[in-house]
Amino acid sequence: MIKLTIYKRTSIPYILSLATLLTGASQVSTNAGDFESWWSGKGLLRGNGDTTQRIGQDSNIIFDTRANLEDMGIKFNGKYKGAMYYTTQAEGPERSFFSNEVSFGADVNLARVLNLDAIDGLSLFGNFRYRDSVRHESDVNTISVGGDSMFQPNHMYSGTQFRVTSFGLNYSTKNLLPVEDMIVLRAGWLQPSREFADQPLSKLFLNNAIESSKGIGGNIKFSSSYTAWGGTVEIKPINDVYIKNGLFMATYNATETGNHGLGFRGYSPDTDRNGLWYMGEAGYKPKIGSSKLEGKYAFGGYFFGTPVSTRTGTKTGGSKTYTGELEDGRNGLYIQADQMLYREPSEDASKLSKEGLSVFNLFSFAPDYITDNKYPFYFQTGLVYTGLLPTREKDTTQIALGYGDFNDYKDNPKKNSDLSATYVLEAGHSFQINGWWFARPFVQYIRNPKGDCSVKDATVFGLSTGFTF
Repeated sequence: MIKLTIYKRTSIPYILSLATLLTGASQVSTNAGDFESWWSGKGLLRGNGDTTQRIGQDSNIIFDTRANLEDMGIKFNGKYKGAMYYTTQAEGPERSFFSNEVSFGADVNLARVLNLDAIDGLSLFGNFRYRDSVRHESDVNTISVGGDSMFQPNHMYSGTQFRVTSFGLNYSTKNLLPVEDMIVLRAGWLQPSREFADQPLSKLFLNNAIESSKGIGGNIKFSSSYTAWGGTVEIKPINDVYIKNGLFMATYNATETGNHGLGFRGYSPDTDRNGLWYMGEAGYKPKIGSSKLEGKYAFGGYFFGTPVSTRTGTKTGGSKTYTGELEDGRNGLYIQADQMLYREPSEDASKLSKEGLSVFNLFSFAPDYITDNKYPFYFQTGLVYTGLLPTREKDTTQIALGYGDFNDYKDNPKKNSDLSATYVLEAGHSFQINGWWFARPFVQYIRNPKGDCSVKDATVFGLSTGFTF
């Protein structure tokens, strides 16, 4: 009975999304102009930004209050997203799954709120989320496709329940120096995966390898569920060029479900397993040609240092090499190349069209002599076309491939020829129902899910949906 209740409760957004797709509705025309203004607004609980927003004859308290707070320098954000999917092959009795995620946050412009021009560029931020799933995160991938967790069909199965995902201060020099935002400093309770290897187009996909891990997460705790104390500094010596460095606490249990973040602990109870996590990235963001085709080309690296205990003489952290030696951490490199290839002509000469074709690519490398590096090589590539279908200029059509080569030394000091590679191919289409609601049917094909040919290939069909508040 409980399971049925949960299913009914969480299925409502999917039923509404499917109904909208079947009717072919992209917007609702109604004689109620106020309803139309809300429907075409910027969020479920947000109008078109007008402080005089009205629904019916009465002032809307939510819209009016939110707009007034934004005028004061306090901006709120919130999103819901979820997914239902069915797999054609399963290790266990269940083949259909669903999960949900709700997130809220706020950014506070301290200079505006406190009316102090001396601290212009200083802001306070905070975000939290709640993830819910019927299956426990450690079991779902085995039950659904029987494969490795990095390639699980749905990235939202990690870090379930309540979690504080970020909290801290951000400072930007704005126009104080020759280059706008020449120096940006961030410090506090941070997500390293949101600070580095940022790839917005990958967020259109559901598979964990493409959306989140990007190969890096197969070797270290590179996950949206990993949050720890740390800080970053970004410098732009010239326009379109940046150098970013970050230092965070490294701990083995940060992604566990019980680590909700309310205590802002950020360290392991076993002090011998605490270390430091360094990430660095340098990049170039050009705008090519008269069409100003946006791109991002970046090179980055990391060192995740969980130390080997010298006090006890036993391994409580660190990494193991294929020779049996212990090292204090794991390291790796990545290369990112994203580029808009074609932009459709704009009907308004003063504005650039958002319709067109873009490509994204990422390669990650890690030394295979460290057996804890599960994926010495990984790459992903994808194509996204915005506005491919006539009259659907805000829709996106996307396809991507993620490929991970397993470490031959992972389970044996001698090369294990049984381990090969896993790859996932995912395709989908995002129907932008209105300005704040989307529905995205998708399909995945996961080849050699476990890497040792012991599990059949899996085909996954599903529907994801989401909206902003």
